[in-house]
Amino acid sequence: MKQHFTSALSQTFGRFASKAHGKTFQKMINRTYVRSMGLDMSDFDAPETYPTLNALFTRKFRHKRTFSTDQKDMISPCDALITECGVIKEDLALQIKGMAYSVDGVLGEGITADSKKSVHNGLFINFYLSPRDYHRYHAPLDMQVLHALHIPGKLYPVNIPSLKKQVNLFIENERVVLECLSSEGKRFFLILVGALNVGEMEVSFEPRIRTNTTMTPSSYSYKDLYLSKGDDFGCFRMGSTIVMLCEKDMVELGISSGHNVRFTQTIGRLTF
Repeated sequence: MKQHFTSALSQTFGRFASKAHGKTFQKMINRTYVRSMGLDMSDFDAPETYPTLNALFTRKFRHKRTFSTDQKDMISPCDALITECGVIKEDLALQIKGMAYSVDGVLGEGITADSKKSVHNGLFINFYLSPRDYHRYHAPLDMQVLHALHIPGKLYPVNIPSLKKQVNLFIENERVVLECLSSEGKRFFLILVGALNVGEMEVSFEPRIRTNTTMTPSSYSYKDLYLSKGDDFGCFRMGSTIVMLCEKDMVELGISSGHNVRFTQTIGRLTF
């Protein structure tokens, strides 16, 4: 597959965002972005302290947020809007109300048929991270990572208007699929979906994944890769989406479509 024009546009923006433009000009860029996007910087350093726009996008907390230590509580992996969530009907989940996508399709060819089938009739959650949100993502529960699959693709916007008009958006866009197990052996997937102006999706435990740089898929397997609930494992270089697919009877959700959630917020209860 040839590079799509959305990838080229995102690379151009990425070069601008990753460049330090001089102290005075950079301060103006950062402050303008914070003001125009309405960023809440109360948990972070002052905007002018970040050397590039990318550094501002991928900012870390001044002080760690606390979350439930109950092993059964599943937390939100990010700050986001829940655009849709609910039951997967066979292998169909909602992109937005009235528009479904195939979970088999979004997982790609590198995931086995048995692994795909494990989440049929399970639960899905679509987390939309807007440009104003905190851009890092974290483990929603104690988990083992079995596989990481990088699937190159397009970089269409993933905001609400785009979700409503672009069929199979999550399947067409570039993504990183993480196949995982809960501590009780339940299978679930975290799918990082790229979007316009997301020059990179960083996966801290797998530096070989370099998004928006190649059109060749890649797959990596692990035997002893474990993340604890709350662990930071990477970031988007601007707003995007995380899709979570869970095995049937793994979790009871405590959220609904349209809810705004924050990283560390309890969003479900594991059913073991």
